[in-house]
Amino acid sequence: MASTMATFSTKSPAANLQLRQTLRPHLPAGGFRLQSSLLAGGRRISCGLIDPDGGRLVQLVAPEGPKREALRREAAPPGGLPVIKLSRIDLEWVHVLSEGWASPLRGFMREAEFLQTLHFNCLRMPDGSVVNMSVPIVLAIDDVQKRAIEGRDKVSLVDGNNKPVALLKDIEIYKHNKEERIARTWGTTAPGLPYVEEAITNAGKWLIGGDLEVMEPIKYNDGLDKYRLSPADLREEFMKRNADAVFAFQLRNPVHNGHALLMNDTRRHLMEMGYKNPILLLHPLGGYTKADDVPLTWRIKQHEKVLEEGVLDPENTVVAIFPSPMLYAGPTEVQWHAKSRINAGANFYIVGRDPAGMSHPLEKRDLYDADHGKKVLSMAPGLEKLNILPFKVAAYDKMLEKMAFFDPSRPQDFIFISGTKMRNLAKNGENPPEGFMCPGGWKILVEYYNSVAPPEDAKLLQPITIKKRRTFKKHLE
Repeated sequence: MASTMATFSTKSPAANLQLRQTLRPHLPAGGFRLQSSLLAGGRRISCGLIDPDGGRLVQLVAPEGPKREALRREAAPPGGLPVIKLSRIDLEWVHVLSEGWASPLRGFMREAEFLQTLHFNCLRMPDGSVVNMSVPIVLAIDDVQKRAIEGRDKVSLVDGNNKPVALLKDIEIYKHNKEERIARTWGTTAPGLPYVEEAITNAGKWLIGGDLEVMEPIKYNDGLDKYRLSPADLREEFMKRNADAVFAFQLRNPVHNGHALLMNDTRRHLMEMGYKNPILLLHPLGGYTKADDVPLTWRIKQHEKVLEEGVLDPENTVVAIFPSPMLYAGPTEVQWHAKSRINAGANFYIVGRDPAGMSHPLEKRDLYDADHGKKVLSMAPGLEKLNILPFKVAAYDKMLEKMAFFDPSRPQDFIFISGTKMRNLAKNGENPPEGFMCPGGWKILVEYYNSVAPPEDAKLLQPITIKKRRTFKKHLE
């Protein structure tokens, strides 16, 4: 099942572009465990945690003590610094950068990094090597802000309540070519792209880049902060569990038993390869999502039930929130999703059909080819050290009355229940086939749609009746 990344040439006859301080790596005290290797079936596989991009994990949050207090004094009014108020999505990107998900980036992109990202989907390091970077991580400003900032070398970034969040230093301002950014990231400029309408259309026509110094860890105080584990936190957790492999699975939907079948089957394959204790990183996306996606709070409740009812084994599963916004940019974005998990220590990444995809905003078709995501990951520069695990097709087997891998010799026995179909079942108060999703998880999903049902709807959605608590072993049978 596992397919090692293909080698992609990154040599260029052109002179290397020397990037500024944004790519300076920083190693936290203690460092991380190095990888070892073993032989399995005649081939060598690596054990332990994969190295972060650039070799060292960037962490931009000031340590508690004098350094943090000095930053607060410098950023707080009347400090005299120009101020940029961050949108919710801007703050999510500060969160991403501050914890090192985008290592080796040390702040919002300057123009050299922005252009490399748009045109090459990677950044060239000072030593000539490349790291993958497929989506721009940028901060937009308008004409008024640009005039206020010109001639200064740093600005204060504040949240929606005007609370100082970070300083942006050694700044560079450059033109925000929205049309080119949209065309190169999404492959279309058609109106109706969710992230574009939310974060780009009305944004300023200038971008400001520089090095971030963040006051304190980003918190949302929504009851879910305990799940927001940084790459350093996750690496520590994997080491505590003596993981010799980490396989990551990202989703923005509730977990059904087809997902669980795939994750459990992946662990079995890794153990057959010679790993002793592969750990699953179940990593739902926690930043901006479009309006019709199930909100994060409800997805986490549903994931909790999946573990509680033994569909996934809590002993070898880590559930954490990935703080990135969702762009719905298909094969371009899925590279970002894979690259960021390298920084968290994952050496295997499960990729499904049409990852990060969506329907075309104007036409009745998918925006991206469903197979291009996994193909792009197998060739993407800077991802050679990550092993890609293609998603096996799972469907509901009417004969076995459970989710199973699709058997093309008897297609009439399988029902494909898409995410849209699943949402419609829950909205209409209909139960899925027995064995499609754990009962407690389905109940959470129905409760969510009850909570958003229009008041004039007389019919309340009915949750599925929980007949019997299943064990982890039974779900594997």
